[in-house]
Amino acid sequence: MRKNEEMPDHYFTEHPKSQLRLGIIHTYLRGTSFKFLTASGVFSRKCLDPGTRLLIESMLLPEDGQVLDIGSGYGAVGIVAATLNPKLHVIMVDINERAVWLAKQNLKLNNVDNAEVRKGYLYKSVENLTFNCILSNPPVSAGMTTVKAIIAEAPEHMVIGAPFQMVVRSKIWGKRLRTIFEKSFGNVTVSAIKSGYRVLMAQKEK
Repeated sequence: MRKNEEMPDHYFTEHPKSQLRLGIIHTYLRGTSFKFLTASGVFSRKCLDPGTRLLIESMLLPEDGQVLDIGSGYGAVGIVAATLNPKLHVIMVDINERAVWLAKQNLKLNNVDNAEVRKGYLYKSVENLTFNCILSNPPVSAGMTTVKAIIAEAPEHMVIGAPFQMVVRSKIWGKRLRTIFEKSFGNVTVSAIKSGYRVLMAQKEK
């Protein structure tokens, strides 16, 4: 899960107030080299955090259809997903206007043309769409109410059989989070564990 970092305002905010300081990350994911423009006022601006990396390295993607990266930040998860399978159309959503701008720049930097970025709170900007897969590294520092909403509202935006995959810190994985998954999906498994993180996976059954 995510922590606040080097900024006076919350990164899960619409209009970051911190002074803009740009940076760039070069990294290797799923056998491919990527570069991501980052900035102050967004999550994990100095390096790709281990939670995001674990989700990327373990995520299962459909053969085709639409994928949603919710709380996308500067776009690492969605951009890798789009790169891995050109048949997919990936939509990345974030409330942070600076993150949205960065994600759009990173689409260009990585020559990705089967993805788009939308600004909005949780599912508001995609409320009329359904997805074949939803991915999330949730903004836990925004509070468990936000994390719960990401999980609980997901099935409304998924086709039957679609997987929902979320990375969390292992230390907060417990009865409360399991209950939210069970209530929303009726199922949950742990698909990957590493460096104090785990990827939780649920499937829309009906």
